[in-house]
Amino acid sequence: MFNNIYQGAQVLITGHTGFKGSWIALWLLSQGAHVTGLSLPPPTTPSHFDHLRLDMETVPVDIRDRNRVLEAIRRLKPKIVFHMAAQSIVLRSYQEPVETFETNVLGTVNVMDACRRVDSVRAIVNVTSDKCYANQEWVWGYRENDPLGGHDPYSASKGCAELVAAGYQKAFFPLEAYGGSHQTLLANVRAGNIIGGGDWAVDRLIPDIMRGASQGKPVRIRNPLATRPWQHVLDPLAGYLLVGQKLIEGRREFAQAWNFGPAGGDSIAVIDVANHLKTLWPSIDCRSPGEDRKLHEAHSLRLDCSKAALKLGWRTIWERPALFEKTVNWYRAYYEENRIISAQQLADYVCDAQREHMPWVLA
Repeated sequence: MFNNIYQGAQVLITGHTGFKGSWIALWLLSQGAHVTGLSLPPPTTPSHFDHLRLDMETVPVDIRDRNRVLEAIRRLKPKIVFHMAAQSIVLRSYQEPVETFETNVLGTVNVMDACRRVDSVRAIVNVTSDKCYANQEWVWGYRENDPLGGHDPYSASKGCAELVAAGYQKAFFPLEAYGGSHQTLLANVRAGNIIGGGDWAVDRLIPDIMRGASQGKPVRIRNPLATRPWQHVLDPLAGYLLVGQKLIEGRREFAQAWNFGPAGGDSIAVIDVANHLKTLWPSIDCRSPGEDRKLHEAHSLRLDCSKAALKLGWRTIWERPALFEKTVNWYRAYYEENRIISAQQLADYVCDAQREHMPWVLA
């Protein structure tokens, strides 16, 4: 996979104890990479990262601490950095706006600045969100060159993080000087609403529903008519790893922004997601008292991922109904059988990608 670029490579993941971070760590280790994580302790209990028991070094660092971030990256000497550490909950951004901006904006500054000071770094994949776009409630998908912005602290912080990375790229990693005054390529990657096993975040649809089902309790749905580009966690991670491969190979044309989302910008209403999940796990009981719009939250959101399809050969593998089946199967195995099936689902995903002739598997 990925032209074996990660075999033996020194890889650093910030935020590896989180949902996406733990999954990409599992994948990179399966590729033979030497993986190190820089993060605070797992943000939830239970924790997907803790359950995986991965054979990797964890460096406990708050990315808001500039000196410790620099010290850690200097010691670890990574070849590629996947920057995933973030405050990722929209509602929490209303409760803790300063922490959200400090983590998502200044934390990104600290990581970028450390990377420019460490000669070993050849590639940086900066992971943000589809919510970095200035949402106009359009019916069509946002493209990578659409304006950035945000109506809430979380979205605004993600737009700012994108500007930080773009500023560092232009100032310290300019493409025209690559191979001369510097040896680092940087890309921004944006994904839609990501679901899958091992997410226990609070105030997030799938974890709330799965917790409720395991406890036999009803779950209140916030903003049931809101639509989102749902996708399984492994789909965008395949895109992140593919972009990382291109950057390590020195392909400067891939040092840009990339969207990763469902085919055709397919978005599904929250209530439809809940109803479909219930067909797979009858214990699920969702209540919809009507829309809760006291705090601003985007109603409609779609991504245009045609650039990733055309230039990277990437597309989603686990679309509906597999998207929901794989997610429910993971949680049922955990709650009903006390099993962690992440490694098996990763293997199944790779097999399905091979059957679909994905270039990142065949290369």
